[in-house]
Amino acid sequence: MDLVALLPAFALAVVLISASPGPAMALILRRAAVHGFRGAVPTVLGLEAGLYLWALFAATGLAALVAASEIAYLVLRVLGAVFLVYLGFKAWRAAWRSREHGDAPVEDLPAAPAKGWAKAFGEGAVVMLANPKAAAFMIAFYPQFVPAGRPLFATTAVLALIQVSIEIGLYLALAAAVGRAGRWFRRSEIRRRLDAVSGTVLVALGVRMAVDSK
Repeated sequence: MDLVALLPAFALAVVLISASPGPAMALILRRAAVHGFRGAVPTVLGLEAGLYLWALFAATGLAALVAASEIAYLVLRVLGAVFLVYLGFKAWRAAWRSREHGDAPVEDLPAAPAKGWAKAFGEGAVVMLANPKAAAFMIAFYPQFVPAGRPLFATTAVLALIQVSIEIGLYLALAAAVGRAGRWFRRSEIRRRLDAVSGTVLVALGVRMAVDSK
């Protein structure tokens, strides 16, 4: 079957996968709620940069090596779990610190400085790259949409670019919707609850990643 004929099924699969809950979704929702739409943009781009790298790794066979190696898989899984738990504890700490403030909306957030942009981008990239499930997913997912006779690396790179484009559009739309209610989310009481809940979700996801086997 020709690649063009496979694209509708590929796009539908990407949309369904993107809508599933997980570390990426939790990170984007919290970032958009706390820092607004502009604050969520670097997180989305970091996540998608990590996803694109995993797709290229899958095309070169590196992802298969990671998935097949018990040690590499375990190390990556532990690193990913530790980082998610770290992000969860950061959210809990923010919730604790916000207890000293009253229940009043904060001022509109200024544009994020370059350092904050890079940090948010890095967090997104690390969350994706330190997820061994992403390696296993790429190995299983992309070959289904690479027609016989097509160059594996080039076709995977194109498909991954399509996936990244779709997900960026979906995630930015989600961030924009959440960001519209930003002032409500940033009320001290609401933000404290949001930080507590998102911290619990991130820690739970980290624990699940740590204990999950292949």
